[in-house]
Amino acid sequence: MKDQLKNASRIGLTFGVVTIFFILIGLTVTVSEIIGDILNADSLTRAGNTTGLMIFFGLLGLWCGSLAAKMSKENWKPALITGIVSGLIAGLLAGGMTFLVGTLDVADVDMRTYFAQLSRPAIQLLTYGKTPLVGAILNSVIFTFSGLLGGLMTYGSKTSATTAKVSGQFSAWRETFKDSQVAKNYQENKRYQFGINMALIVVLFILPLLLGRYWNYAAGTVGIYILMGLGLNIVVGLAGLLDLGYVAFFAIGAYTIGLLTAPEPLGVQMNFWLALLISILIAAFAGVLLGLPVLRLRGDYLAIVTLGFGEIIRVLIKSDLLSDLGGPQGIRDIAGPSLFGKPLISERAYLYLIFLGIILIIFVTIRLQSSRIGRAWVAMREDETVAQAMGINTYFYKILAFATGAAFAGLGGALFAARNQYTGPEDHSLMVSINVLCLVIVGGMGSIPGVIVGAFVLKGLPEVLRDLESYRLLAFGALLVGMMIWRPEGLWPAPPPPP
Repeated sequence: MKDQLKNASRIGLTFGVVTIFFILIGLTVTVSEIIGDILNADSLTRAGNTTGLMIFFGLLGLWCGSLAAKMSKENWKPALITGIVSGLIAGLLAGGMTFLVGTLDVADVDMRTYFAQLSRPAIQLLTYGKTPLVGAILNSVIFTFSGLLGGLMTYGSKTSATTAKVSGQFSAWRETFKDSQVAKNYQENKRYQFGINMALIVVLFILPLLLGRYWNYAAGTVGIYILMGLGLNIVVGLAGLLDLGYVAFFAIGAYTIGLLTAPEPLGVQMNFWLALLISILIAAFAGVLLGLPVLRLRGDYLAIVTLGFGEIIRVLIKSDLLSDLGGPQGIRDIAGPSLFGKPLISERAYLYLIFLGIILIIFVTIRLQSSRIGRAWVAMREDETVAQAMGINTYFYKILAFATGAAFAGLGGALFAARNQYTGPEDHSLMVSINVLCLVIVGGMGSIPGVIVGAFVLKGLPEVLRDLESYRLLAFGALLVGMMIWRPEGLWPAPPPPP
């Protein structure tokens, strides 16, 4: 019981500190508004919805009590005690924070001087429009009671025959599906597999007709990140080369098509399709140039060098040194594609074009994975020294991986610039590389479906939950930490390499 109480205290302390952090960055206000809108609750203050805030704190308390009670498998008493202890500690910290900021607000201390999100309405929401002491007590009670419920629910879920039956049923359904004729046909019959894939492609091309302009644009953004994710998946997922400067190739593709098709600054105004091909080739050539000096680098050293390469490109396109090529103002009026003399300028048309690019890259990636090149990349990823000892020319395959990934990024950059009719230094920051790397890791390194799932999770969900966009970096960090702990192989991991 002593170890269980220590674990409950640690979990309660962690949740209390996290709750204080949420209060300081204003996440409690945003989440309370979202929950209140979902429930159509009328309990409002100037900053948010008090009912939504109570529910948010209650959910945190349930989670806290549930985690604390996981060690309690014997009977309900340890689960009850650990749930109460963890919820009480978290509640005391949250309540103490409530009392502190509430008291300072009553004393006319402007908390925004120290924390920009702690406005007076936000503090009033935290105290539910009551006195600081009443608000602190309410928050402490919410956490303690919900922690108790979380502990009992966790114990009940472990001893409930219904829960075990449902879990067993899901496992049985999964095994039944794996052994079904449909699954076997898809794995073994190439014609059947082709038919299913074609049906999915047809559905994919019908979908833009059902979406509005905004959602077609949002889906196009997700598609562009899928393009870049598939390219970085070659470099990181297959070849095992950590590239933090991947945005440089994205910028090269965008700027190349801008310079070749826009009326200014060069005035070339080349045909879009020819400029697109040139953009891909120049990006691939840049990948070769990056690969040559880093052939002998591995791990952290490779990451630092590629990070520096990406920053060099960003600083160059932003500097006055290249002001004749757009400079800090970027390139405007970038020409778009046309087909049979008809310009393709709508979001729907660009979405179809992005879909075609994704299908093409997936086809190329699948062919590469099952080829000698793909097997060499996987061997390098698993152990470069052993691969080199077995006769694999690791230098050549490193350059090939960089060039292939850069070409895919160049395609994504060109489509991005043409769709927006503009590209500038702000579009090619380090965060683009971080976002693409995150979606590859979250989805599953080396997995094509994983890249698609990761792009929808990291770029699609923020479009649906626009109110949480300010906390995207926080969500990225929490998601990556959670993935490393609970599912390090990714949401849709790649199958193991053949023996």
